[in-house]
Amino acid sequence: MKQMAQPKQFPLPALLLVCLLMISLLATSPAQAAEKAKVLIIGDSISIGYTPHVRKALSERAEVKHHKGNAQHTGTGLEKLDDWLGEEEWDVIHFNWGLWDLCYRHPDSKVQGKRDKVNGTLTTPLEQYGENLDTLVSRLKETGAELIWASTTVVPTGEAGRKVDDDLRYNAMAANVMSKHGIAINDLNAVSRTFPEGLFVKPGDVHYTKEGYRKLGAVVAEAITRKLVSEQDEATKSED
Repeated sequence: MKQMAQPKQFPLPALLLVCLLMISLLATSPAQAAEKAKVLIIGDSISIGYTPHVRKALSERAEVKHHKGNAQHTGTGLEKLDDWLGEEEWDVIHFNWGLWDLCYRHPDSKVQGKRDKVNGTLTTPLEQYGENLDTLVSRLKETGAELIWASTTVVPTGEAGRKVDDDLRYNAMAANVMSKHGIAINDLNAVSRTFPEGLFVKPGDVHYTKEGYRKLGAVVAEAITRKLVSEQDEATKSED
């Protein structure tokens, strides 16, 4: 009598692997399966401080990166922007220069960063700042990404190398450039001006505590989310 063929047996490890793969596929939501947006943050140490909070807030929606190092002033941006952009196709770029530009420095100063607003030299005069920004924005627009300018955060009283309210003068110049190019502004200056002393690392310091950076990061994440939603809406309309 002819024996019936026995069903093929899978080794236990292989069967377990198949089961785990099926569970993983079933558990993956449409949002997780979709490709995440690419977001680049450009800026100085303030942006470095809030980037981790932005990354956490947008973890389900976007891959958030900060370029390597500190963007410093607009002159540095002119030299290094192409390297920071790389070959990536960015969906959103959130960017700022300012606190370094409006800083006075002197080679003999003993203060960190050689800051000295009495005897020092201004890093970037206001008119040059505007010209540099215009060039930088023109280059950023070539990427095709949605752009968001972050206004420069507040200069507190007692800062060693920066004059109170120079942030307002430089932001006014930046606003003119952004208006010319139709770039959205995320007003971090207005936000930082509401911060109590306890959110700064110490009196006269432009840097923030972890909670201060968390609050800035929440505002940045919200601005980026609005751009991503707007971009998705436009893509949906083009498909209709």
